[in-house]
Order: sequence, then C-alpha cells, then structure tokens
Amino acid sequence: MNAPLRVALVDDHALCRNGLTELFERRGGMQVVVATGDTDAVSALLREHRPDLLVLDLRMPSTDGLTLARRLRVEGIDTPIVILTMSDAEEDMAAALRAGVRGYLLKDMEPDEVIGAIGRAARGELVVAPAMTLKLAQMLQSGAKGDTRSSQFESLTERERQILEHLSRGESNKTIARALDISHDTVKLHVRHILSKLNLSSRVEAAVFAVEFRSTPAGAARSAESAKPTR
Repeated sequence: MNAPLRVALVDDHALCRNGLTELFERRGGMQVVVATGDTDAVSALLREHRPDLLVLDLRMPSTDGLTLARRLRVEGIDTPIVILTMSDAEEDMAAALRAGVRGYLLKDMEPDEVIGAIGRAARGELVVAPAMTLKLAQMLQSGAKGDTRSSQFESLTERERQILEHLSRGESNKTIARALDISHDTVKLHVRHILSKLNLSSRVEAAVFAVEFRSTPAGAARSAESAKPTR
C-alpha cells in the first residue's frame, strides 16, 4: 500500500484550514502534517515535518503567499507549492507561476477537483484551475517575445529541446526519463542546463517559455518542420 500524501497547509483563516484538513484527510486519503496561519513558523515546520506538498493561501495579512514562496526558495526549501486562493486575477496567477509554484487553484472549485489537482501536483504535474486555463493561454500569447525566445531556444541542444517539450506538458522527471529511455539523474542534469541557458529559475517558467516560443513564427516553423515525415 502506498503511503498517504503528506500535505502542509498555510492559511490565515482557521475555518479554511480546518475545512481543508477534513477534506484532504477524509475524502482525499491524505495526511495533513502541518496546518498553520503563522507564516513566520512555516520554514521550521517544513524542515521538521518534510511534507510532500505545501498548499498555500495567496492573501494573508502578515506575509502574502508569493513572498513566502520566494523566501522558502531562498532558504533552500524546495517543497512543491500549490497556491489555493480566491483570486482569479491574471496578474496573480502570472506572478505565482514566475515564483515557481506547481499549481494555481481557486477556492470555489469543486472539492473533488481540488483533491485531484493536489494529487497531480504531487506527481510533478503543473495544475491550474479550470476557470484560469483560458487566462493562462491568453497570458502566454500576449507575452511572446519572438526574437529573444528564438535566440534562447537555439542555444539548447537537441536533447534539451526534447526535454523542454516534455516540461511544457507538465511532466515529472520520472515520466520524462521513461519517455526518453534515460536515467532520472540525467533528466535532472538536463533540466538544470535548460534553466541556466534560458536564465530561468523553475521548471514551471521553462514550461511557460516553451509555450511562448511555440506561439512565435520561429517556433511555429520549427513545429511544422518537426511534424514532416522523415524518409
């Protein structure tokens, strides 16, 4: 039997923390190992309990969720983060993805949708609330910078481009390794090289880069060329 997913919750509303704890444990089969509204205590709690995933509110009076997410990364805490918020503002989602979170979910989602998304995020997928997917697509299209993207893409090796394509689908390192028949450690090394060459800080930003590049003329041309049958 697989061990239950171990989750940390950070939300300044006790009612929300209690409700999510009951939802995750009773209906989701997860184990909530941390549930707090004290943002100053989060680092120590994560180091002590080592959860598989952190579910983080966006709007909190002491420290907002994105500031906390960035602080955790600076401190060397790499627990995957999913934002769970009431904000459906495009700029909030964009800032969250740039901060390297693994998901952006809304509190008005159906409970089973939230549980499913949390599980997928824990497996390495990028998850976004259904109501935000169109905004994400529009954000990526409007943010395309063709010449710069093309130049950066050309700096990648062919293997790095393959892995970048898999990253754009939100796939985990383990899934990529199986697809390309290479080791997990090799994938991790390639991902580090990709982030370094593209001057990015997270695999989520790499996924965003890939989608933006495909929307440029150079990216579209390369996709069409790749789709041609070989002789």
